[in-house]
Amino acid sequence: MAVTVGSKAPDFTLPDQDLKPVALSDAVKHQNVVLAFFPAAFTSVCTKELCTFRDSMARLNETKATVFGISVDTPFTLKKFGGEQQLNFPLLSDFNKDVIRSYGVVIDDLLGLKGLAKRAVFVIDRTGVVRHAEVLDDARNEPDYGKVHAALASL
Repeated sequence: MAVTVGSKAPDFTLPDQDLKPVALSDAVKHQNVVLAFFPAAFTSVCTKELCTFRDSMARLNETKATVFGISVDTPFTLKKFGGEQQLNFPLLSDFNKDVIRSYGVVIDDLLGLKGLAKRAVFVIDRTGVVRHAEVLDDARNEPDYGKVHAALASL
């Protein structure tokens, strides 16, 4: 079951694309956080989604928010992907699939690939509470960016 609005966001520490550990509990002390779970780097919809977040970073900064992209890809894959797409936020590797399980966003089977992240977005406020949650069952769909921005604007 996915994490719901009003619940405490499960804390985690994951390596970013530079192998630096990133803890959610540390990040929310300083800013609101958007967790953007995505199935796989270098795929068309995932690229479009993360580039949309990249292109709206100025608007996100106005709401004192940052984005963390999370997938089960290795940090090395995420570094190459982030560099090629000029992403301006950290990409976190949940290679061991612990975080996608704790957030309830595991794809059981996608074209024979098991244990990928569902496309999902969570907005977490500075107290660590989930203020917006969207989990998509069809990986071909993008999240509702307007609702993400509205949730951040209300914080």
